[in-house]
Amino acid sequence: MPKTMQAMVLDRAGAPLTPTDLSVPEPGLNQILIKVAACGVCRTDLHIADGELTQPKLPLVLGHEIVGYVEALGPGVEGFAVGERVGVPWLGYTDGTCSYCLSGRENLCDHPRFTGYQIDGGYAAYTVADARYCFKLPEGYSDAEAAPLLCAGLIGYRALKMAGEAKRLGLHGFGAAAHIVAQVARHQGREVYAFTRPGDMRAQDFARELGAVWAGGSDEMPPVELDAAIIFAAVGALVPAALKAVLKGGVVVCGGIHMSDIPSFPYDLLWEERVIRSVANLTRDDAREFLGLAPKVPVKTVVVPMKLTEANEALACLRQGELTGAAVLIP
Repeated sequence: MPKTMQAMVLDRAGAPLTPTDLSVPEPGLNQILIKVAACGVCRTDLHIADGELTQPKLPLVLGHEIVGYVEALGPGVEGFAVGERVGVPWLGYTDGTCSYCLSGRENLCDHPRFTGYQIDGGYAAYTVADARYCFKLPEGYSDAEAAPLLCAGLIGYRALKMAGEAKRLGLHGFGAAAHIVAQVARHQGREVYAFTRPGDMRAQDFARELGAVWAGGSDEMPPVELDAAIIFAAVGALVPAALKAVLKGGVVVCGGIHMSDIPSFPYDLLWEERVIRSVANLTRDDAREFLGLAPKVPVKTVVVPMKLTEANEALACLRQGELTGAAVLIP
């Protein structure tokens, strides 16, 4: 076991990540030490790096779509063995005692801690994580292919559940989360309508390849009224646009942790019992359900492997909308 490791560290919001040699962490109570094999690059990482999420610990190792192998077990760990493959998601700790945790809503915990935000994450060669919030991963996925399942997949799956029984489903922002959700939705017999940046034919073609019955720009209206829409793009102006496209009683789900301000819009767009709702974090039950479902669909993730030292380039590509699928860092 080496004493030090390479990591990409955020020292302050708005600054590039810095290649840094850190001490390999030791697992504490209920923790496992993980040798990172792959870590997905999520839009939440971008929001943290750009200072749009304002409560990170600094300095910070980003990354919460971690796939790795157990190197050592801390005291109290049960259910994992050295050498076993493990996945680490965004939700890294809950208090287990607040009213939300006690009512089965740990995603809304009053005192949570999140991987790659208050807890050092996976943009490193090693990391530690609370074993109670880690998951065994389905076979049939390479390490890189499994990484996007741990946030793009999990949050997308929770957003899909929030959309209810919608037959005709709009997906706004066809990136890492939408490309997974589209496959699950099709598996469930839903029709998918994909909205991309105006003129982004590459993303529209990608959506059609994954079974979308229609794909167009976010400035276009779909050919039919939709039952629900999920917004993954961090653009508040898409909320009234999505409301305009859903029928009476339709649901618009905001699937991101951050969004630009929602502009004012006529009450007529919300009337007739249309609903706007947000999705916050995930529960461990969400993870168990989705990781069990993914190989049955089967979900096929499209990934762009990049070196750990290319983390800044990966974030820049995500910021510019230049990725098809999900970037994944390989230490």
